[in-house]
Amino acid sequence: MSTLKYSDRLNKLPPYLFVEIDRKKKKLLDEGVDIIDLGVGDPDYPTPKHIIAAGKKALQKAENHRYPFGVGLRKLREVIAEWYKQRFNVSLQPDSEIISLLGSKEGIGHIHLGFVNPGDVVLIPEPGYPVYSGATILAGGVSHFMPLVEENDFLPDFGSIPDEVLKKAKLLFINYPNNPTAGVAGKEFFRQVVDVARKYDIIVCHDAAYSEIYYDNKKPVSFLEVEGAKEVGIEFHSLSKTYNMTGWRIGWACGNSDILKGLTKVKENIDSGVFQSIQEAAIAALSGSQDCVEKMRGIYQERRDVLLDGLKSLGWQVKKPAATFYVWIKVPKGYNSIDTSGIILEKACVVTTPGVGFGPSGEGYIRIALTVDKKRIKEAVKRIKKIKW
Repeated sequence: MSTLKYSDRLNKLPPYLFVEIDRKKKKLLDEGVDIIDLGVGDPDYPTPKHIIAAGKKALQKAENHRYPFGVGLRKLREVIAEWYKQRFNVSLQPDSEIISLLGSKEGIGHIHLGFVNPGDVVLIPEPGYPVYSGATILAGGVSHFMPLVEENDFLPDFGSIPDEVLKKAKLLFINYPNNPTAGVAGKEFFRQVVDVARKYDIIVCHDAAYSEIYYDNKKPVSFLEVEGAKEVGIEFHSLSKTYNMTGWRIGWACGNSDILKGLTKVKENIDSGVFQSIQEAAIAALSGSQDCVEKMRGIYQERRDVLLDGLKSLGWQVKKPAATFYVWIKVPKGYNSIDTSGIILEKACVVTTPGVGFGPSGEGYIRIALTVDKKRIKEAVKRIKKIKW
């Protein structure tokens, strides 16, 4: 169509980072190159067998073949509430403070449509998950980026945000444990978030997708553990990383009931809910043995330590992550993040993610995902060692 024109909002969207990386990787794979992919954070282990079995059993139920509609099976919401109470000692009402999502990405992408009018400001951490800013553009909002720098432990500095910006802000996104920096946040920081949200009447959206990928028994806290958090915000969770269920597409949002009503109204006009068989599999995941989660934490920790030992032998500056399955690495002196990732891909056939792809403050870093086995990680380090910088 010679007259086909994309909308102004669509034209404002940058290329989705992971799609571009995947295109380059596939090109090399088509050429027969042995690629070690340390780029996109997609778990390499399959979904645990007991979860698959629950999903298979649920597929046989005729009632699960109809439109699911609504905020999710009540049994799922009850199980989520029980999980939250046990994990964070936070009480949630299944009927009003929990809704199921087609993965947390879907909820994060749709929340803007419920609360952001054209010209409204959305406060976004950078470097950060690209969906925060992409969804802001699609809603007609204005992104105000909050730099996350190592000197401040990868936490945003609210004091540096102009007062006139805070007065216009409708949403505030935070993400801990953090992707891509692997930074973590404690209750003191979350109290600051509540104070800012109360003062300026801002909705807090905490992306907690990596809350269960942690090391050395240092459990991340929930934003909702802090007094007043439920008055100002919601928390997004995903089963993707915790239970190796990225392709199943299921997560949830919980917290303030009025905020959830807004998100629910958006979803009622866009999707028809989460396939009930997948919801039943999620029930099995959350209510069953958590040994599979503990096992994965151990595997990721072992991979993390193998990678860090290898990179330190190169003289690279690496901070040991306390959570997530990412390692945020300073690039060699004299190189930027795109050059570094490009050289590593070209000369070592190893995929990494340039930090600047997550935002300007990511310049000077690359991100490596611990989603290949330790043998391949050792091989990747061996290849990188051969590069003459």
